[in-house]
Amino acid sequence: MLWVGTSGWQYRHWDGNFYPAELAQREWLDFYASRFRVVEVNNTFYHLPKAPTFEKWRAETPSDFVVAVKMSRYLTHLKRLLDPEEPVQRFMERALRLRPKLGPVLVQLPPRFEAQPQRLEATLTCFPRGVRVAVEFRDDSWYRDDVRAMLERFEAALVLADSPRRRQPMWRTADWGFVRFHEGRASPHPCYGERALTTWAERIAELWPATADVYTFFNNDPRGCAVRDAVVFARIAERAGLHPTRVPELEEARLR
Repeated sequence: MLWVGTSGWQYRHWDGNFYPAELAQREWLDFYASRFRVVEVNNTFYHLPKAPTFEKWRAETPSDFVVAVKMSRYLTHLKRLLDPEEPVQRFMERALRLRPKLGPVLVQLPPRFEAQPQRLEATLTCFPRGVRVAVEFRDDSWYRDDVRAMLERFEAALVLADSPRRRQPMWRTADWGFVRFHEGRASPHPCYGERALTTWAERIAELWPATADVYTFFNNDPRGCAVRDAVVFARIAERAGLHPTRVPELEEARLR
């Protein structure tokens, strides 16, 4: 299954664009979940919500909806993976309130944080069995054979992150995948063009079988590019033999 969604849903510049102008903000999640089947929640990175918030997301979304959550920056950016047991436990105690709708946990490391494999191993050890963890590196020093082997041992997915300012190996480290689209090069900026999206669909088809869970999120939200690109990508992926989850009609994915 190719899970197609965006990194968040609470963007004011989608109001009157993707979201109908008369729709109250409290109804945005319900509207989003009727068009998409998955979302990546980024605000858990900046501020860890209380448990009732996770329960609310679970209660207010369809039975087939999935929520990927981004690990708190307290662990990744402030502590830089030191002493991970308490931060991971506190985060997961709340995130598990989403079950059975809990998707992968995204662990995004900061720029210029050089490889510390022992810290990463200690962090991955702290996650409950059965929780999928995706790791996004933003320093080239992490791309080493021992780090790849560690991710494979924990069945953690290396995040394949697309950005004009980043280069990384296309490692498949788990039988599932996680792809983040940060910024396209088409016009208007930061939208993606069909050629780039076609390349990514073909790449995913080469790395994983069509039956594998591959989570793809568009983080280029200005102008509504994320919504439009997710819709176009799903159509292209289907032609490549993949099985994308639901997306809106193209007419609903208007650019600002």
